[in-house]
Amino acid sequence: MIRLSPSQITVDAAAAEGLPSRSISGVAVTYDETATVNDGTKVRFLQGSLPVTGRDPKLFGQHDSNQIIGKVVERLDTPQGMMFTAKISQTRLGDEYLTLANDGVIDAVSVGVTPTKFSYDEAGVMIVEAANWSELSLVSEGAFSGAVITEVAASAPEETIHETEPAVELQSEQDTTKDTTPMSETQETPAVEAAATVEKLWAQPKRKFDLPTAGEYLAAMHIGGETFRNVAAAAREFALNNRSALQAAAGDVTSGDTPGLLPTPVLGPVFADLNYIRPVVAAIGARAMPDGGNQKTFIRPTWTTHTSVASQSTELTSVSATTPVIASNVVTKTTLSGQVTLSVQDVDFTSPAAMQIILQDLVGQYMLKSDDIAADAIANGASASGSTWTVTADDPSTLIAAMYDAATDILNATNFLPDHVFVSPDVWKKLGSQLDQDKRPIFPYAGVAGLMGVNGMGAANITVANTFNPFGLNLVADRNFAAGTLFVARGAACEFYEQVRGLMSVEVPGTLGRTFSYYGYVATFIADSDMVKYIVVSG
Repeated sequence: MIRLSPSQITVDAAAAEGLPSRSISGVAVTYDETATVNDGTKVRFLQGSLPVTGRDPKLFGQHDSNQIIGKVVERLDTPQGMMFTAKISQTRLGDEYLTLANDGVIDAVSVGVTPTKFSYDEAGVMIVEAANWSELSLVSEGAFSGAVITEVAASAPEETIHETEPAVELQSEQDTTKDTTPMSETQETPAVEAAATVEKLWAQPKRKFDLPTAGEYLAAMHIGGETFRNVAAAAREFALNNRSALQAAAGDVTSGDTPGLLPTPVLGPVFADLNYIRPVVAAIGARAMPDGGNQKTFIRPTWTTHTSVASQSTELTSVSATTPVIASNVVTKTTLSGQVTLSVQDVDFTSPAAMQIILQDLVGQYMLKSDDIAADAIANGASASGSTWTVTADDPSTLIAAMYDAATDILNATNFLPDHVFVSPDVWKKLGSQLDQDKRPIFPYAGVAGLMGVNGMGAANITVANTFNPFGLNLVADRNFAAGTLFVARGAACEFYEQVRGLMSVEVPGTLGRTFSYYGYVATFIADSDMVKYIVVSG
């Protein structure tokens, strides 16, 4: 849900003839104008992005669903923006907001929408092309400078007064010249003696408040919240407006003179200089520990000798008989853990909270280390293919031969074909840079493969390393592999087991500290080294 945060605007408010009773009209959204959402996102609406049919948006106060005061009854899409007319219900809350709108206190609106079709421009602004419009709110300040209330109808046109009941008199006896707007409509009872529309509300000078009394100030302090903020602001404004010439001419005060009054700004969250990803683990998958993870080791069976089937030479002669052998491979779990101790001051006084930031980094470091263990298992469990890729700028022939040699070895040994290629960052670069003799990449960029030449042995993407699919294989580039690493593998042969135990903490009263630990168990197993082939990269 997008709700637009306030920004300073100006407003003219006037009622037009023919408006329905207790209604407001104006501009809900101006098109092609950038505004700021409550979470800081920049957003711009295009014409036609908001619907003019379907369920009427509800009318709220200050984007609070508990302050529902009516609904939007008319919508008109124009090149400049979305125009609206909203009917305010005859409730106590509706009366209050109608009076505030009539007085010019509430003079702007803000939409609440859920985008269904959108994109982002180069500056990061969300461009909304279509959205579900669920609510419109009356606010004191709107996000769009043009999203204002332009017309207010505070009462119905004059009706004939019933003789059976007296008319409702809205003018005070003390001031018979002052116009007053009724707070609610009359229904089958006396008509209201008031103008059907209100006069146009022009911008007025800012009202000056008297100095609150000590009793008013203390009472507002007890109430707190918005009441106290308003009273305190009035006191500051009174003191500023009523200072003497001598006070106004006092010496300049710089920030160096008042260090205790100026907060130290902290821009959070902390800049992310490390990507907590696990390319190898993501590629081969993390399996749950067997038997609930209650033992230090577990058995992973694999075939040593299969049964056999052969043609019978003659009738009643012995058939092929081979005793199957299944190996009981013992897999040992590895404990991964990290620890950090924070003072209670770091936990209590920092913003953004130091504890959350540091614990997130601790979890990220666990992820990086577990991926390193998975990468080491593949490197240690691979078998040599006997092939070498001699990197030559304009000749991919040795690369093609080496890849097919490794795939053939896997096929001959297991009857499976490879589906992954694991590489170090430097080899990823060499694969993406490989050209043919006509200076065309043998792995064209995925977005424009047809425009980059005739080669089609896979598509490259420099923005996401693991969407590169040379020779149709899933490429996994991981910095945890040593330089020059190139493995062609069947992913199912590389097994990674994990049991995350999570966070532990203990208070340290003697030093006013808190110690946190994050830990888990991992285990790796290469089921068949014939399914993981190592290619030597030269050059």
